[in-house]
Amino acid sequence: MSKYWSDLVSELKPYVPGEQPKMANLVKLNTNENPFGPSPKVIEAIQRELNDSLRLYPDPEGQALKDAIAEYHVDFGINPKQVFVGNGSDEVLAHIFQGLLKHDKPILFPDISYSFYPVYCGLFQIESAVIPLTDSFEIDPNDYKRHNGGIIFPNPNAPTGRYLGLGHVEDILQANPDSVVVVDEAYVDFGGETAIRLVNQYPNLLVCQTLSKARSLAGLRVGFAVGNEDLIEALNRVKDSFNSYPLDRLALAGAVAAFEDKQWFEDSCSGVIRERERVTRELETLGFEVLPSKANFVFARHPGHEGAEIAAKLREQGIIVRHFNKPRISDFLRITIGTSDQNNALIKGLDAL
Repeated sequence: MSKYWSDLVSELKPYVPGEQPKMANLVKLNTNENPFGPSPKVIEAIQRELNDSLRLYPDPEGQALKDAIAEYHVDFGINPKQVFVGNGSDEVLAHIFQGLLKHDKPILFPDISYSFYPVYCGLFQIESAVIPLTDSFEIDPNDYKRHNGGIIFPNPNAPTGRYLGLGHVEDILQANPDSVVVVDEAYVDFGGETAIRLVNQYPNLLVCQTLSKARSLAGLRVGFAVGNEDLIEALNRVKDSFNSYPLDRLALAGAVAAFEDKQWFEDSCSGVIRERERVTRELETLGFEVLPSKANFVFARHPGHEGAEIAAKLREQGIIVRHFNKPRISDFLRITIGTSDQNNALIKGLDAL
């Protein structure tokens, strides 16, 4: 601690990202990156932007990307004014916490969930109340029918991978008409159904997504939110008081191309889903309990071995998975779905144990 720090900084408990090890020949299954890579059209679009125009500021509104996102969701009646874009979904979430969830009442989120939520509560000094998942690690909509200043949850949830059907999402929305309900859909494209289709029915709904997972652009840092124009305006006010140019020219060009190449996106998601189902079967054959997942990872535990022990022994074989030393889930491992070869190495390594 430094004498120059503010009291707020001294009290912060920062988010701990997944490890990015520098080991060679690593089977890296710990940070939920897509194994199949981005569309070649994304690479081509970025290469076209590598010219003298880099001396100029990018479009502060990111209008081309907003148009592409609205066009992609045109069947849901979305227009560009209902879209907000930012430098990764974590930045978008930060603006959401600051602009829409900072009230006099506590916000609600699950006890086992994305660990950035309590970090943002600390950073922006927002009161919160964690809602326990059920014994089967599911969100119960009835638990969110209580006094609150806003609600946020991932769907599918992270790190459990469990998905909450849109009918249950509507239960939460209908029970909280005076609160913003944020559905964080980082993993929805791997088998879930997006709540964006509900945006025009519920003015209190905001849906946040990322291009890091299903569109294989974790290195580009692009996220977005879709909601009522009034909610989007609040986010724009925060953005323009913080960083008016959040997305650079390369990110904007690549992101637009990613939305335009629907076939590559669909093939990539299908490939992950096929491998996820195969990995699930293989893990169950080895005696693991695997929670139902609609994400690009599985959450699994073995009744005969501690999670930390398995993670450590896999690491000795050059296989990295994510272990959370937290209440209720300390014996679980979150395992990213990799390529077929990576997944084979995982199963072989576990079998050897």
